[in-house]
Amino acid sequence: MLNGSIDLVFSTFWLPGMVAVFRTRVMSMKRFLIALLALVCVSQTALAADSDSPLGRKIESFTLQDHRGAKHTLAAPGKHRATVIVMLGAECPLVKLYGERLEQLSAQHAGQGVVFLGIDSNSQDSLTDIATFVKDTGVKFPVLKDLGNVVADQLGATRTPEVFLLDKDNVVRYWGRIDDKYGIGFAREKPTQQYLEPAINKLLAGKEIETAHVDSVGCIIGRARKASEDSDVTYSKQIARILQERCVECHRPGEIGPFSLTEYSEVAGWADTIAEVVRERRMPPWHADPKHGQFRNDRSMPEAEKDLIYKWVAAGAPEGNPADVPKPREYVAGWSLPTEPDLVIDIQETPYPVPATGAVEYQYFDVDPEFTEDKWVKVSQVLPGSPAVVHHVLCFVVPPGSGGRQGIGENGLGFLSAYVPGYRPAPYGEGMAKHIPKGSKLRFQMHYTPIGKVTLDQSKIGFVFAKPEELTHLVQTISTGSQGINIPPNDADYKREATMTSYKHDLNVLSFSPHMHVRGKAFSYEAIYPDGKREMLLDVPKYDFNWQTTYELTDTKVLPPGTRVHVVAHWDNSKDNPSNPDPSSRVHWGDQTWEEMMIGFFDVAVPLDKEKLLASGEIPKLEPAAGTEDRAQQLISQLDSDGDGVLAQTEVPEQFQKFFGVIDQNKDGKVDIAEATNFVKLSGGLGGGRRDGERQIRPGGGRRNRAPSGNN
Repeated sequence: MLNGSIDLVFSTFWLPGMVAVFRTRVMSMKRFLIALLALVCVSQTALAADSDSPLGRKIESFTLQDHRGAKHTLAAPGKHRATVIVMLGAECPLVKLYGERLEQLSAQHAGQGVVFLGIDSNSQDSLTDIATFVKDTGVKFPVLKDLGNVVADQLGATRTPEVFLLDKDNVVRYWGRIDDKYGIGFAREKPTQQYLEPAINKLLAGKEIETAHVDSVGCIIGRARKASEDSDVTYSKQIARILQERCVECHRPGEIGPFSLTEYSEVAGWADTIAEVVRERRMPPWHADPKHGQFRNDRSMPEAEKDLIYKWVAAGAPEGNPADVPKPREYVAGWSLPTEPDLVIDIQETPYPVPATGAVEYQYFDVDPEFTEDKWVKVSQVLPGSPAVVHHVLCFVVPPGSGGRQGIGENGLGFLSAYVPGYRPAPYGEGMAKHIPKGSKLRFQMHYTPIGKVTLDQSKIGFVFAKPEELTHLVQTISTGSQGINIPPNDADYKREATMTSYKHDLNVLSFSPHMHVRGKAFSYEAIYPDGKREMLLDVPKYDFNWQTTYELTDTKVLPPGTRVHVVAHWDNSKDNPSNPDPSSRVHWGDQTWEEMMIGFFDVAVPLDKEKLLASGEIPKLEPAAGTEDRAQQLISQLDSDGDGVLAQTEVPEQFQKFFGVIDQNKDGKVDIAEATNFVKLSGGLGGGRRDGERQIRPGGGRRNRAPSGNN
């Protein structure tokens, strides 16, 4: 499947990554100007209201210029009933998301003697950057440039956005967050706590502000600093090379990174944030335990590089000799396929408008490529029309006769291709390809992340096909997991296990892709060999739904006949999980992010009989080694949410409820092992696709015969 990393506010630095492969309809509270944007530059200020607190401090008058050169002065005491000073950063993703809300509050209180002033103290933000921010967000109150961070120092400000509410005497009465809608790795559809608005109302009413301080969440202010002249670690000599290797692919103009990291002046302003996210292991986004497996897309940062970053920041982020800066890396524009694509398809019929802010549900588009013969895909690539807002794209095959559903059994999910920022597609391997049956449609799942302004996107996919006579292996996506999820309220460590059936032949494993939702905590894959020995294949001790990664093995892992793959998943349904939408709810399997899933995907290469393929088009099928009773037991274990060894009707997926009475032969309201065994003999188990529910699937674009150029 995919390499790399990335799923909330593209708030993280190294975005390349893989998103989970599954039909999930979710809100943009999942990821990246939230998880994408918010992860990288977002953190909490560990400040408490102590002796350094600005609360009760009188702020002295200051005069600053806005982006047009107009001067604005903090009014003398008594002129206004209240003043709200908002620390802003022109490129901070959370600031962009809060622009609309801040303007609403400013307009709402304008007639009550309350004025808003925006202050940008970032050394890396130019007047042009501020002008762009004002235009994109629609902010009408003044946004002023604080050269030398003089005002930020007087306030004791550390983050953006961070607010300071002053009374009529210019004394700080509230300090901290606006509300809790956006945070580290999450964005709620609406806030559960308001902080600034009630503080303003209490101040105007002459009442005490009970909550006078809430820790800020946001980007660290890029203060002007004096760099050490004798540091042996400099931007030019070491740091620029690290950034080129780890982050510039996404943090450059036109890409999804919220700011560029290609110039010293820009990087120096983000120095403290870079050190913070690296130290907290939020960046680069790689979550596999290094003790198990070797992966060709491993994006973890070596400790030596981390130490260089820490030393550089501690030395004041010195530039060094510009002559030492490495030559800028050249990035491929448009297609990065090994050859020109044989076919290009527009995903949307017309450009899709991504709103400036708010929660955006996953969008689905169906496209008929009009395939009149089977197709074998050697490699494919999704090209986003507007990379700044496209968090990920997943492409599934909907075969003819499937009723519009994607397959979901162990014999394949129908997953075909994907895009995540920084991903560069590569052929599966010599003689390997994925299969698209003739007459199939393609379904695209689009995850968009607002960036503070309305943006149009029209993405496309390109295919390079293989000829049947070239093939030696069919690449399939298979899976194991459990639909019997039953997470109690407030449970901080709910656990479920599942074991895949064994097969009669080798499984040549290419990659792993674990999938859960926002309560997901940890996920692991373990091989259980026929002789009973066990081997950990992949351990993800800190699963992050925002950065679901496909872990691509450096070398193919061959699992001999009779080997079973055992997966273990943990969830955190407690209040300590900031992404948890409701700790008080009991959670079951479902498509929505407030529901949960447990799926361990992996790509395998299955040998083809070339003579049969060419003669009759026969496609190889995975042959389970387990008998029908073993498969029946596995079926029960996957769905048995209360662990009593039998299935109640409420434990069976909705789309199979109507068959329960047929399976329950003795009509006692439960399915036991004997009844399940008989069902497996007759039907092969609960295979097939999940329903699309109420999600809207839009008509997609259409095919083009061929890409006329590499930048089509």
